[in-house]
Amino acid sequence: MRSMIPDYLVDVLGDVAADTSGALADYIPELAAADPERLGTAFATVDGVVYGAGDTGTEFTIQSISKPFAYALALADRGFDPVLAKVGVEPSGEAFNEVSLERDTGRPLNPMINAGAITTHSLAGAETLGAEERTERVVDGLSAFAGRRLAVDEAVCASELEHAHRNLAIAHMLRSHDVLTEDPVAVVRGYTRQCSVLVSTRDLAMMAATLANRGVNPLTGEQVVPAPVVRQVLSVMSTCGMYDAAGDWATQVGIPAKSGVAGGLIGALPGQLGMATFSPRLDRHGNSVRGVSLFERFSSDMGLHVMNAPAAALSVVRSNRVVGTGADAIRVLRLQGGIGFPAAERVVRETVSTAPGEVGVVLDLTLVSSIDDVSRRVLLEVVRRLTLDGHEVYLVDPESMMPDPDPGDGGRVSVVADVEQAVSHLSSAVGRRTPRESPAGR
Repeated sequence: MRSMIPDYLVDVLGDVAADTSGALADYIPELAAADPERLGTAFATVDGVVYGAGDTGTEFTIQSISKPFAYALALADRGFDPVLAKVGVEPSGEAFNEVSLERDTGRPLNPMINAGAITTHSLAGAETLGAEERTERVVDGLSAFAGRRLAVDEAVCASELEHAHRNLAIAHMLRSHDVLTEDPVAVVRGYTRQCSVLVSTRDLAMMAATLANRGVNPLTGEQVVPAPVVRQVLSVMSTCGMYDAAGDWATQVGIPAKSGVAGGLIGALPGQLGMATFSPRLDRHGNSVRGVSLFERFSSDMGLHVMNAPAAALSVVRSNRVVGTGADAIRVLRLQGGIGFPAAERVVRETVSTAPGEVGVVLDLTLVSSIDDVSRRVLLEVVRRLTLDGHEVYLVDPESMMPDPDPGDGGRVSVVADVEQAVSHLSSAVGRRTPRESPAGR
């Protein structure tokens, strides 16, 4: 059978292809020379599968789509506090090239506008790096997100530098407030090279998938940035990534996203998917006209809005039954699906309401697809408290959802292959108990 996903992508490209509204970015001569008919899209899954249609191999400059990735590098290299001291996280409600600085501190409002991105560039890499070494660190980092070595378009870079007057003015303003602490011209030069890195739609989808995959590139397996950094970046993308159209985007599309004036657009859905589109004509906000239409379709057709919450975790306990009789009876709680805190709370409630009278209790995770860190701790605390109440607790965990489980002080759990093995172990354990150790005798 042939996958229907590429067919779907071809269909949606066909639906938007006739829209010729918008205009090329004309303030940079090299961008004004782009082919306005180029159109492509790609999806990249968190396990490394890429689907695409249209001009997915055509290279263009990354421009402002570099901003969230450079922000991620700065957070990873310098830490949260030093970066947040220099760049805020509040939406500006203004165009990308406005001089949006806090009145008292001179701090840029967020890293997705030019003022914040110029500052963020200056914070990438170790503090001791020179301007050229820092720029190389950024290009290396962007390449790690893409999973291949990326290059700078020297012609675009030179063209942008010839017309970088506004960015230079912003940089000098930042220097006057000591937000920048070095030569503003060198920082703008490096930032311009960052924006001139060449990517394809396929590259952008993989970069977005790396964000969706908690900072791990799905192709190379490299942990490019730590997971807490990704959470910060996606949060800021959600509120600031589409500039003064961020509110409309958040309500209508609901996918953390970032656009660039060369016509690229990315979206990252945590734990699910990286997405990218390419179409050079821009709307008045500087966002790709057909790219926005495509994302609206993707969100609507596939229910990808981040506020489309899954159904409440009412069925995490697939079954609650007793196996065996008498002293060998064992209570089996078979769990299923992805377990976050609401689902873990259901397990706690089920365990408390059942008040197991059996000596043995099994948590069967055979059908569980994922457990987050908080839920793992909750389940281990369930194990600990059951142990303290006199129960023998067993864990069936064929996919190692809870590797090396340690319930903590007073807790004890045995990992077994299946329920039958738990019953066998329980028979031996019950035979070793004294009357005072049994639940009935406590």
